[in-house]
Order: sequence, then C-alpha cells, then structure tokens
Amino acid sequence: MDQINSGDTAWVLVSSALVMLMTPGLAFFYGGMVRRKNILGVLMQCFTILCIISLQWVLFGYSLSFGPGNPFIGGLDWAGLKGVGLEPYADYSATIPHQAFMIFQAMFAVITPALIIGAFAERMKFSSFIVFSLLWATFVYAPICHMVWGVGGWVRSMGALDFAGGTVVHINAGIAALVTALFIGKRVGYENKSFPIHNLPFTVLGAALLWFGWFGFNAGSALAANGLAANAFVTTNTATAAAGLSWALLEWKLSGKPTMFGMATGAVAGLVAITPAAGFVNVCGAIIIGLLVSVFCFIAVGILKPKFGYDDSLDAFGVHCVGGAWGAIATGLFATKSVNSAGADGFFYGNPAQLIIQLKAVAVTVIYTFVVTAIIFKVVDMIMGMRVTSEDEVMGLDLTQHHERAYTILE
Repeated sequence: MDQINSGDTAWVLVSSALVMLMTPGLAFFYGGMVRRKNILGVLMQCFTILCIISLQWVLFGYSLSFGPGNPFIGGLDWAGLKGVGLEPYADYSATIPHQAFMIFQAMFAVITPALIIGAFAERMKFSSFIVFSLLWATFVYAPICHMVWGVGGWVRSMGALDFAGGTVVHINAGIAALVTALFIGKRVGYENKSFPIHNLPFTVLGAALLWFGWFGFNAGSALAANGLAANAFVTTNTATAAAGLSWALLEWKLSGKPTMFGMATGAVAGLVAITPAAGFVNVCGAIIIGLLVSVFCFIAVGILKPKFGYDDSLDAFGVHCVGGAWGAIATGLFATKSVNSAGADGFFYGNPAQLIIQLKAVAVTVIYTFVVTAIIFKVVDMIMGMRVTSEDEVMGLDLTQHHERAYTILE
C-alpha cells in the first residue's frame, strides 16, 4: 500500500469519471441527430450500455481483457475481481490501486459498444441490442483490448503504439458500425427522403461533453499526474481545435458556408484521431493530425457514403474507423521518444519500421472485428431478429420500444 501515490490515484479516478461522462455525452451527440421520435431510444441505448457493460466488466470482462492468459485473450483468473485489490499491480501501474486501473478501463469498455449505436440508430430492436452488445463486448472488445494492451498481448508484442484507444476503441467500434449498417439495412425511406437533425443544440452539447470527457480519456491514460499526462492533455486539445477548424473551412470552401454541425463533427474526428497518438507526439504532430483527419473523414462521410449507398446513420464508421485508422497510422509517422521514452520513434524521427507495425495493428483490428461482428450479428438476427418491423420504425422507437415520448408538444 505504501507504493500508492495519492496524486496519481486521484487523477485516474477523476479521469474515470470524465470518461464515464462521455457515454451520456455521446447519447446527446447522437440523440440530437436522430428524428424526434427516436431520441429516447438512443438515450436509452447509451444508458443501458453504461449499466450492462459495467456489470459485465467486473464479472468477467476485465479478466478477459487484462487478466493472465494467452496472446489473444485473458483468462478468468480475475473473474468477479478476484485478486483485483487495493494494492498496485505493477504490470499496469505501480502507483495506483489495481481497482483504480480496472474502473478506468471499465469506462473505455462502456463507450466502445456505445459508439456502434450511430450506425444502426432508429431501427434495431431493444432486446436484440442488449444481447448483441453483451456478446460484442465479450467476443470482440475483450480480445482486441487484450491483444493491444494486455501483458503478453499479440499486437502489443509487435510493438504497436496505442496510447488511449485508436485501435481498441475507435477502429474497433467503427468497423463494427460498418458491419451492422450493412447487415441491418437502410432506414425506411432512406432512398427518397431526408433525415434532418432534429435538435442541433443537443448534438453540440454532446460534442462539448465529449471534448471535456476526452481529457480523462487521453490524459488519464498516462495513469499518473505527470508530464506525460500534460502532453496528452495539450495534444488532445490542439488536435481537436485544428480538426474542428479544418472541417469548417472545408465546408466554407466547398458549399459556401461553414456549419455548426460540421465543426462539431470535425472536433469529434480530431478527438478520435489524436487518441492513439496523444502520449507519443508533440504539439506540431497533433496539429497535422487534426488538420488532416477532417479531410479524410469529410471524404468518407460526404463522398464515399453516398457513392456506396450504405446507411451509417450517424457516421460512426466515417468518423471513428476512418479517424481512428488515420490516428494509428499517424502515430507511426509522428511518434517521438522525446515525448515518451517508453514509446518509439516514428517514420519522421528515423524509424520507418514503426509505421509498418502500426499498419499491421490496424489490419489485425479491422479483419478480426469485421469477421466476429458479422458472426455475432447473424447469430442474434437468426435467433431474435435484429430489426424492428417497418410499422414500428415508422412510428418511432421511443413509443414502440419504450412506451415513452420525449416531447409532448409537437410542432
């Protein structure tokens, strides 16, 4: 117990609370984008994820993700938090209680499946959503997390760098989002009518809460109140600002006017892209990462999605997978040991091999997640059915799935 540093522990616990706030923030970010008849459905899905994954994590999810095991998944030695006590666990942090590390990582496990909601919003059965989310957290999130972050994990042993979840969270959720969007099909009327944002202020509020919580997400991943946390904090804010501005400038140039929705989307893309790099790059690298991620995500959302015709309702794939992939690759370009001696130098600092390693980590995540998510989706669809009826979809999920209505006064 005398090894525990109170400052480090306080910072990680506060960071855990900040990351927890990101899931309700995501609920508002997504909820404002859907039609008014579905906002409670989105809020309910996000809050349900917070409840069920919190329980799954302490029962067996943490053990599968970080516990002793093989290169691909942990075992059940820590099931029910057996052996996960108040003393430090040096393999992850020597200065905070093991339970502090566990609960910090729990919030990552919560928000990752919540991100997928953006792809199938407005059309998935609530009961099937619960089963799908539990299975996905167990058979997709836990193995990817263990491979990238767990002691002895396969991707970690390659030397791949992922400071706060570019592969584990964003590519993982983003590619799963694409699978669910393709398999569940387009929303009723998608081909011949628009689906305007019903409450832009909610979406902006959600983006602001995400930006705020992301400081815990990235800077908290230093697992200490130290200089590395400060660097991650500064690079996170800087990349996000650059991305929000560059998206607005792109819109201004291409369509004549910058939009609030575009700037909010760009900011979230910046948060996504800097996540794997925050503790490995300096502020100049962060600016470049932020400026370019908006270009890549803008193309994915504004050009590729219409061209291929898939209904990724709230652009979970276009922002999180594309932004996360760029962030992981950019880490291989801009990482420098002058920021983090425990990391590696990237391509621009004399180590082109790191870029190849990052590309391999991206490929492993994409392939594994695509295949296993597809299997889980098909199994749940075969047994329970994934999609609500057309009549329920037209009426809205708020009433048909939850017997509630967000607004009593209709315009």
